Order: sequence, then structure tokens, then C-alpha cells
Amino acid sequence: MKVLILGGTGVISRCIVEQLLAQGHHPVLFNRGTKKELFQDDVEWITGDKNDKDAFQSLMQPHRFDVVIDMISFNASDAGLTVQTFKERASQLIFCSSTAAYKRPFRTIPAQEDAEALVDDPVFPYAYHKAEMERYLHTVIAKGEIPVTIIRPSLTFGIGGANMGVLRQNVNLVHRIKSGKPLVMFGDGTVPWSFTFAPDTASAFAGAAGNERTYGQSYHATNEDLHVWEDLYLEIGKLVGREPQLVHMSSQLLHEANPGLFAHLYYEKQYSGLFDNSKIKRDIPTFRNGITLAEGLDMMLRWFEREGHPVEAEKDRLEDRLVEMYHRFGNELKALF
Repeated sequence: MKVLILGGTGVISRCIVEQLLAQGHHPVLFNRGTKKELFQDDVEWITGDKNDKDAFQSLMQPHRFDVVIDMISFNASDAGLTVQTFKERASQLIFCSSTAAYKRPFRTIPAQEDAEALVDDPVFPYAYHKAEMERYLHTVIAKGEIPVTIIRPSLTFGIGGANMGVLRQNVNLVHRIKSGKPLVMFGDGTVPWSFTFAPDTASAFAGAAGNERTYGQSYHATNEDLHVWEDLYLEIGKLVGREPQLVHMSSQLLHEANPGLFAHLYYEKQYSGLFDNSKIKRDIPTFRNGITLAEGLDMMLRWFEREGHPVEAEKDRLEDRLVEMYHRFGNELKALF
């Protein structure tokens, strides 16, 4: 199959490309062409910017694809452009949404796709716009304009990603644990979560491509190993040989202090992150979700070492200040009694 990936070089999408190649398909990548070193000559590129609507549609006009996988639509308008551009030029559209689009708290635990409602409050813009995108796509499905499949990843870690940790600071976690510096954990660290890694998530997209059972369906694609948030840091500590020191802070206070940095904690991650994968396993037998937390974090740490990532000094200083404030408040609280 000839499969267009809109994006193609992100954390999940680069793994999709690798899996499509391994399955003998012909992937075509559309993006700005700044990371061509990631793949060899067996990948075709179309260079452009989807934000330039007219230029994008002009670029795509001569092409036809068996499947289009859209990893870069974040709202209904983005998805609408993809639908209008490819409804006569592709046999299937696969969209990357997010489990963040589910309204919290869940109605079911582990969450089941067809039992959950979508976010309808714009207070958390990322989640709201993904939900609006899905609502639009359901109208496309209802009208029968083109076969559409929706995949909802949860928090996914992988090579190239900088989204690990409460402050989303990746390599800083390793630096602080090795240095014996405390790290901030939201709440008491015991929110249940299933941490997922990009090669597993990518198998959902690769397995949905050309799969008629997935037409008109929505799936989440997550790990099922039961962990709590604190385990993420504790497992890194095991891998580097030093137990992390954690200080626990309210997600509400963190969000009130900096909504941009901490909205993902307050609106999403303070709630259960457990998902039932029965539906995707039924319809996509090649979906896999077996990378354990230890295996996935070992992969990430090897990448950090290989690439020589520097510490993010600004976030390191911020974490120092948060830890200092935590201890100061603790001392003041003790003084009341």
C-alpha cells in the first residue's frame, strides 16, 4: 500500500514509518523536510507546510494514496482540511486523537471507548480541540464521505520525545536522580497509570491501515501494565542505581501557578490513566502493547546517553525553587502546631 503520513518524524509517527517499511508498504512523508536524516532512500518525501492551505492542496492534487495517516491535526479545522483534500484521493483516513479528549472522571475504569464521553469544556484547550475534531469526524463518518479511523494514544514516550515527567523535562529526571536532587511529584504519586511507548502505539496505526474492520471506529491504544505515577521515577532510579527523592505538591496549586505548564496534570493526569484495549485487539490483531515500563525507560535512557542531551537549566532551576517552597511551607505548617 502507498501510505501518506502527515507528519512522519514525530515520536509515534517515526515508528509508524519503520513498521510500514517492515511490512513492505510504501510510506510517503509530508512535512517541512527538516529531519530527512531519520530515514534512508526507501522513504518518499513531499515537503511543505499544512498551515498553508492552498499550497498544501496544490501539492497533493496530483497524488492518490491507499491510506492517509494524519498525525498533525489538532482541531476540527485541521481535520476538515485533510478530509477535503483526500476524500477523492485516498481510500482511508486515519487520525491521531488522544485519550485526553475523554471527559474526566471516567465512567468506566479501565476506560472503554464506547462508554466514555468527549470533553465539552474549553478550559483545557488541547483536550477540547481534539474532542471537537472527533465530533467533526463523526459527522464525516455518518455522511459516508470517506472511511475514517480514529486512534487515541495516551501518554506515550519514545525516541525524540521531550514529554516525560511532571515538568516534561526528560533528561533532567535522570540528572536530578543521579545528583540526589529532589523531584516534584503531583499529588501523592499514587494515581494509577499505564505508561505506553511509541513502538507499541505505532502498531495501532500500522495495523489499522487498510483494515476495513476499523472503518468508522475509534480506539485507544495503550499499555495495560498497572503502575502508579510514582513508579515512573522509581523505575528510573533503579536503572541508574539511585533512589529518587520526591516531594509531593498539589496539582491544583501547580495549575493555578502556571496553567500552561501544569494543565495536563490538573485536567488529565490527576485521574486514572487505565484503558481497556479489548476493542483494538479484536479489530487489529497485530496491535501490541507489551513494552514494560522498565524496558521502555531503558530505551529512553540509552537514547539520552547516545545523543548527549543537555540538562534544561531553566526547568532545573524551577524545580529547585518548587522544592525549596515545599520545604518552606512544611516548616511554616509545623510552626502552627
